Amino acid sequence: MTQKRKTFVAGHSGLAGTAIVKALANSQSPAEILTISHSSLDLEDSAATLDFFKKNQPTEVIVCAAKVGGIIANSKFPHDFLNSNIKIQTSIFEAAHVCNIQRLIFLGSSCIYPRNCPQPISEKYLLTGPLEPTNRAYAIAKIAGVEAVWAYNRQFGRKWISLMPTNLFGFSDNYHPEHSHVLPALLRRMHEAKLANADQMLVWGTGKPLREFMFADELGDAVSFLFNSNRLESSGFFSDETPPIINVGTGSDISIQDLAYLIKDIVGYKGEIIFDTSKPDGTPRKLLDVSLLTDLGWTSTVPISNAIRDTYVDFVSNLNLILEK
Repeated sequence: MTQKRKTFVAGHSGLAGTAIVKALANSQSPAEILTISHSSLDLEDSAATLDFFKKNQPTEVIVCAAKVGGIIANSKFPHDFLNSNIKIQTSIFEAAHVCNIQRLIFLGSSCIYPRNCPQPISEKYLLTGPLEPTNRAYAIAKIAGVEAVWAYNRQFGRKWISLMPTNLFGFSDNYHPEHSHVLPALLRRMHEAKLANADQMLVWGTGKPLREFMFADELGDAVSFLFNSNRLESSGFFSDETPPIINVGTGSDISIQDLAYLIKDIVGYKGEIIFDTSKPDGTPRKLLDVSLLTDLGWTSTVPISNAIRDTYVDFVSNLNLILEK
């Protein structure tokens, strides 16, 4: 008899994990979804992780679990971002290998690509230039994960893949004042400025950098599409010559300045936005080339303005819980 599909989503309660669990549950070929809280399993503990795998016997794995944060957090705690992420990845990969799991998706990050990369960024640009200094430690950890996935494939015949999502936002996002990414940070600060009737609100940097943003629910849909499709195997995707990387994004970007004014309009803030040019901008532009995923049959369809409006409604509805974190 064919073993029943059981998908372990590591990091199910985070931004990406929440969206992926929802998409898998609503897919046309749903599998049993296996999750566990951080309080019940520390994924940095390799022995405990292997024990969990042996007891629960997942047939496929999605690795969303990671230590993440914005520019401030990455700058303050580089060791934590490097060490924790390498431990989490190594622990899950080895447990999956020991338990002979053939299908695994590892979520990386678009920050793995060089800082001054040709645009849009193709998967082939990995390791072709220096990284962005402000998140170098995190990026190196994710690059190690990409290399590990490829190594398991080449040495042991696995069919594991690494997805490189663009900047995500949406439900269950992190709105911490210092440790969040730019879009949720702007959403919270704009809301607070509105409530305070503030005349001005500062935004870090010049506002000129271009960023690609994607609604997390669309990432969930892309993951579900790839897990319930055999197109990767039939397309000759797996190779000893190139790492199994697929970019996941919208194919379009927006300046931080335009993003700030879009959020201002959605939130209803009436004050003035001031750009603090003494603060770092980060990478000048980061737009992913998503032609590989498009060729496989998946394309983003949700406009950024609609997604931010839905996210803001969710933010306001859960404000008390968010402020407690």
